[in-house]
Amino acid sequence: MPLSPLAELSALLSLIIWLVLVFFWAGFWRVWNFDADRTVPPPPRDWPRVTAIIPARNEAALISAVVAAMAKQDYPGEFSVIVVDDHSNDGSAELAREAASGSGAADRFEIATAPELVSGWTGKLAALDAGVRASAGRQPEFLWFSDADIVHGPDTLRRLVSRAQASQLDLASLMVLLACRTLAERLQIPPFLYFFLMLYPPRRIFSRSRQTAGAAGGCLLLRRSALERIGGLATIRGEIIDDCALARAVKRSGGRIWMGLTRTSRSLRPYSAAAEIRDMIARTAFTQLHHSPLRLVATLAGLVLTFLAPVALTFAPQAKLWVPALLAWCLMTASFLPTLLFYRLPPVWAPTLPLAALFYSYATLLSAVRYWLGRGGRWKGRTQAKRP
Repeated sequence: MPLSPLAELSALLSLIIWLVLVFFWAGFWRVWNFDADRTVPPPPRDWPRVTAIIPARNEAALISAVVAAMAKQDYPGEFSVIVVDDHSNDGSAELAREAASGSGAADRFEIATAPELVSGWTGKLAALDAGVRASAGRQPEFLWFSDADIVHGPDTLRRLVSRAQASQLDLASLMVLLACRTLAERLQIPPFLYFFLMLYPPRRIFSRSRQTAGAAGGCLLLRRSALERIGGLATIRGEIIDDCALARAVKRSGGRIWMGLTRTSRSLRPYSAAAEIRDMIARTAFTQLHHSPLRLVATLAGLVLTFLAPVALTFAPQAKLWVPALLAWCLMTASFLPTLLFYRLPPVWAPTLPLAALFYSYATLLSAVRYWLGRGGRWKGRTQAKRP
């Protein structure tokens, strides 16, 4: 049977792509190099004042545990927490207030209310901005943005501040451990981390000579002077991928940024069904592509060539096809293993990465369709990515 020139080219290109990704793409897959739990930064001589800001919208199921974890922070310096209720209708604010009162550290906490959402702002950024304004009287040196579904280990803030001061960082963030218990989570959550690190290699984020800027908004420490330097959150007020937009603005202004991984802070939000993970991806995927149909086509083609072609061509009868395809699949599988180990999953899950890539391709296409239908960026009753 004659070889198809397209199949032959696809096998060769897939192998070249994986050789580049594994050996020349800033070591994005070597997660042990970015594991913040493995290193203990030296403590600063003086501990700066920090205010944590937690935007919460309809988080009644989780907010009490989140507040309780904040109360247990063993930070040696002055530390306060502002929970900003973003027009919840499930009693989130009351539950946060009760949890703060029962925490033994009620004097640290303030429950604020977000203003009515103004056109051009996303809900989360408007709530964060309200928290920043509420913190002005305290004059914190650092602001700690944390999501309302994340519980932090008691030493999280102390370690973050130590790292920021030791490395003179303007922004330091941690990718927290996402829930990974159900079948859907085990199939899709480790790939979520893997793909994120591929898009935003931490070494390039930290490098001053690279334009790459990324952050994990669930746990983000920001120097207040850096926020003022970029003009406040108003400069990114309409961004859906707000954490990376903030990191980009800080880095462009001359600030130094860093991102790491942690297991000691974890998300409480469960994803019991694949549809919930699909919607999480679809909320921002087309925004990541700047709502460009051309970029959408190129991305889907790239996913097919990178993740699916090696699997399909491995089973071709001609050695000229299956040898490079199998080598590409082996490189892909080997590079995924450290992410699985970070999530403490057995290596047997490694060959399933192409299935995850197929799922993410579907979610990306769905993201575009929802945007074109006027339902882009849907989150908790708000359509945030509106088609002009």
